[in-house]
Formats: sequence, structure tokens, C-alpha cells
Amino acid sequence: MDRALLADFLRARREKLQPEDVGLPRGSRRRTGGLRREELAALAGMSTDYYSRIEQQRGPMPSEQMIGALARALHLSPSEKEHLFALSGHSAPRRVQRDERASLTMRHIVERLPDTPAIVFSRFGEALLQTPKAVALFGDYTRFTGMARYLVYRWFTDPRQRALYPPEDHALRGRVFTVDIRAAYTADPTGTAGEIIEALLAVSPEFAEVWRLHEVDVTHHHDLKRYRHPELGELELYGRRLLDPDEGQELLVFLATPGSPSEAKLRDLRSSSDILS
Repeated sequence: MDRALLADFLRARREKLQPEDVGLPRGSRRRTGGLRREELAALAGMSTDYYSRIEQQRGPMPSEQMIGALARALHLSPSEKEHLFALSGHSAPRRVQRDERASLTMRHIVERLPDTPAIVFSRFGEALLQTPKAVALFGDYTRFTGMARYLVYRWFTDPRQRALYPPEDHALRGRVFTVDIRAAYTADPTGTAGEIIEALLAVSPEFAEVWRLHEVDVTHHHDLKRYRHPELGELELYGRRLLDPDEGQELLVFLATPGSPSEAKLRDLRSSSDILS
């Protein structure tokens, strides 16, 4: 256990995290940014005195449970969590790939894109967060349950999902979605991706055929794509991806060529519409 580095790391992360990031009011009397010691201690379920002794390099070695509680309270990324455990003299728990809510970083970015279609996806293709424009363009992807939460599953089982693309693009889109779920499966064959693939193989001969191709990349994956909207007609949009490798999440932002008819249609898109309702 490296008391000095542990104390410095905790202090730096505490001062970096803002009250509003964890649902606390900032208050008018707060002189500096970041969380106070007593606020972090309360979030982690420990006494202020106990936490203060850690930052002051005093007291016994914190238990794994206490370190885990601090990691959650500080909203640490998986890499930061592993570092915290190492500083405290413990082995970090094995990373488990699972669907979670959008990361703090992704939420902050999405909050600044109110007029742009954007979706945060998990590594398995589950929509974790959408902007109002994305809901207007594609429908509310976050409302699905069960296997339908995953985009690749809906693509091969729900005709309404395919209606968003011109029929002549369906074969390519199916290959792209299959490549994505294969990458998640290769990273963790025993996790959620394996469950999705098993479910699809049981219900979709088309998926089984594409899966047998063993493709790991598809040409034109990130090129201009065509989408169909019941009110605005066809739109041509680029999908730009921002990855959060620690959380295994990606932000997909949809952009039109400046001055194009599709850009004008995006401006006219009503945030209250919902294709799939």
C-alpha cells in the first residue's frame, strides 16, 4: 500500500468531481470546486473521519469493500479503478463487460448536442441515451426490453427497424451489425454478446447465414448512409463515432453535408415525433 500516492490520487479525483456530477447542490457558499471530504465520505457510505485519515496518510489499510465504495462514489473509469486498487494494496476485481447507463463523459457530451441526432450505444448495441433529435429521427431506442434492447437483434427480427433504411441497403446493414456483435463476442465470448448471438441463431436463418461468413470488417462501414423518415422522406447522413474505451461505449453523431437537402430536413425535424411508437 502506497499511502502517499493513494492520498494524492483520491484528493485529485475528489477535487475534479463536481457536486452536480453526483446529484448534489453546489450551494452559494462553496468557495472552491470539487467535492468536500464529508460529501465523498457520505457517497461512499463511510464516516468523514475514516476518509480523512486516508487522505492524511493515517489509519489502517482500507478494505477492498471500502476501496470499491470510493471508486463508485468517485465515478472512476475501469482503468482508474484498477489504479486505485493497486495503490491500496489490493487486486482489482476482474473487469466484467456489461450494459450500463451512459458514462459521465458521454452524458456531458450529449447534453451539449440538443439540436443534433446522437445516440450513446453500449458495446452490444444497446441505446443508453439519445438526444431529442435522435428520437425524432429514429424513434425511442431506449424503450425496448429483453433481447429487443440490442440493435442487431431488432435488425434481424423486427421489420420496423429495417424500415429506417432503403431496401437495397439492407444486406450491407445486416453485415455491418453482425461485424459489430462479432467484435463484442470475440472480446468476451461468455458475456452478453454470446447470449445475443445464441438468441439470433435460434430465430433468424438470415443472421445464421451472415454469421457463417466470419467477416470482421465491412467496406464503407462509415460512409454516407441513407435513412427513411415517414414525414421528411430520405436523408443522407454521416455517422461519426466517438469511443469511450474504458466504458466500452460509443457516441454516434449523425451529420448532414452542409447546404444539402438533408441538412435542411434535419432542421425541420420535430423533436416530438416518434417513428417506432
